Amino acid sequence: MIIKSVNLETVCGVTSKLPENELPEVAFAGKSNVGKSSLINALMNRKSYARISAQPGKTQTINYYNINEELYYVDLPGYGYAKVSESVKEKWGHMIENYLQTSKQLKTVFLLVDIRHKPSKNDEMMYDWILHNGYQPVIIATKLDKLKRSQVAKHLKEIRNALEMPKDIPIFPFSALSKQGREEIWDFIEENILD
Repeated sequence: MIIKSVNLETVCGVTSKLPENELPEVAFAGKSNVGKSSLINALMNRKSYARISAQPGKTQTINYYNINEELYYVDLPGYGYAKVSESVKEKWGHMIENYLQTSKQLKTVFLLVDIRHKPSKNDEMMYDWILHNGYQPVIIATKLDKLKRSQVAKHLKEIRNALEMPKDIPIFPFSALSKQGREEIWDFIEENILD
């Protein structure tokens, strides 16, 4: 996918009305600190368009990035960050739920998990929740560069088993450093969303 234009078009807070977009949407969910901003920047071919924060839990809004006037990357608030109050977590939960239930253009939800660890309880809950809302999550396993190549297959199998994923749903290992996995994710988006 050749990225010609990127535009942060809409930012929705807790009380904002979600936009009614005409273009297809691809959403990205994941716990705080899983590398969501780094992934989105890599997919947009931009260094730091999506804000990367040293403080996890920084994305507190739903951000819509218009890509090539063809589709939207939708960045959902990170979940599972301990330093945020319960009431804030609840608001984020409502925002994500509202988005999953009301977006007419949502085509795919990518769920990011850290390849080094078994999916957390929060990851499992999010996976089930996305399923419950009618979408089959596609997993992106981030922080690939932190593993030895010989460990990758074992860790991917662990993720697949923990989430009880169907065999035909891909898992994309991804490294923000080397950008390994970016082309495969682009290909998936082009084949499944832009066709």
